[in-house]
Amino acid sequence: MNYKKLQESIGYEFKNQKLIEEALTHKSSKKTYNNERLEFLGDAVLGLATAEYLFDKFPNAKEGELSKIRASIVNEGGLSLVAKELKLGDVISVSPAEDKNGGRQKASILADAFEALLGAIYLESGLEQSKRVALEQIEKTFPKIDFDTLFKDYKTTLQEITQAKFGVTPEYVLLASTGPDHQKEFQIAVNIEGKRYADALGKNKKDAEQSCAKQAIEKLKANDE
Repeated sequence: MNYKKLQESIGYEFKNQKLIEEALTHKSSKKTYNNERLEFLGDAVLGLATAEYLFDKFPNAKEGELSKIRASIVNEGGLSLVAKELKLGDVISVSPAEDKNGGRQKASILADAFEALLGAIYLESGLEQSKRVALEQIEKTFPKIDFDTLFKDYKTTLQEITQAKFGVTPEYVLLASTGPDHQKEFQIAVNIEGKRYADALGKNKKDAEQSCAKQAIEKLKANDE
């Protein structure tokens, strides 16, 4: 797998290429290593990076407000968008079966890979480099980080749009749930006036619904342009 373009995109070249390979190896690949431990580390790095960033950006915001806006960025749906901007799906190692099932574009796999990538950078070069990469990519994906665009969750925003535009509320439908009880994955669709606008996967129903709502908002905005 060639990681040159990815490293150029994030402005960081790994001295130890085995680290980036591990960060982008999903457990389904059945290799002797995978990115779960690096994801655990990267999650902590990302939490600190975004907390510090928002603390400085919104000096008058209360703790609860900061927590909500951070959650709207670093949830599974938000991180999968960051990963898609980086085209991580093109370089993630997954099993043939997972690949056939669209694993390279699953929100959970993409979000985990981005966190693992940050964890790998932290291990090799420390907190400042990993924070820089995290925040640069978040700002590229979410160029307007403010309370008007991110404080409300996507479901609330979509409901406001559909009530104003169609006079109806969105309907979320569970399409499937797979996996063992401790590691279930949910596929949710969102319908507006009986028409399906999006479907998404998530580790829980809430994340899947948020991802659906985000996609539906983008589709409605595109239709209005």
